[in-house]
Amino acid sequence: MTIRKKEAAPFETSELRRSLKEFLSTPYPTGIDQEVKPIGWFKWGVYIFYDYDGEPIYVGQTKEKVSGRISRHLTNQRTDAVAMSVLDPYEVYEIEIFPLPKFQHLSAKDKAARETLDALEFKVHQVAVKQSKFGAILNEKDPPTPVRDVALPEPVRGRIVSDEVRKLRGHPDTRTARRAQVVARLAQTISERDVKVGLRRTLFTQTTRLQSLAGERFEAAGGAASVEKGSEGSDEEGKKQIE
Repeated sequence: MTIRKKEAAPFETSELRRSLKEFLSTPYPTGIDQEVKPIGWFKWGVYIFYDYDGEPIYVGQTKEKVSGRISRHLTNQRTDAVAMSVLDPYEVYEIEIFPLPKFQHLSAKDKAARETLDALEFKVHQVAVKQSKFGAILNEKDPPTPVRDVALPEPVRGRIVSDEVRKLRGHPDTRTARRAQVVARLAQTISERDVKVGLRRTLFTQTTRLQSLAGERFEAAGGAASVEKGSEGSDEEGKKQIE
């Protein structure tokens, strides 16, 4: 029997994993003496995903290891947000994490810790929406009104896309095409299921983001003043477009 060698992951995949691992290794104080741990080690926290324009696109919370939760979003271990085309992992360029070190050793069922986490998610969600030029992010649901207050912890923010991967994924035309595919999949999902209003809002937000990106590209190419003149349907014009 021939034993096949395990093939290496594609360049983009291995680069993204490397960059994500590097970011999640960023040291962060535990609050105990001078002890620090990698930011991905912390169990409780809230995070924001940003796209290639620095636009906040998604807010999430975790009561498990931060590195595990975020990795499932961005690798082949799909989450509900990815499966429903709410979040496209290819859009994520930077991550910002707000950890809650003082709850590190508490159970995920601890009531006070859960209420604090929910309050933090509510506050971070507000921050993200305020930062957005669209006044909206892609989350299907809004966080519940908190029952307690919480101060924003010092966050850690960093990019998870190397310069090499940015060259492959960051071009506006590539991003426009990708975003259009996500919009189409999300619209198809909505047409086939009885969905909540929040998912329709996500579709609206994503189409607004698509229109904005396509519009910026159009204006960068010269806009309406640069549109070619000629008869539609000309074979010669079609050949020139292809060439």
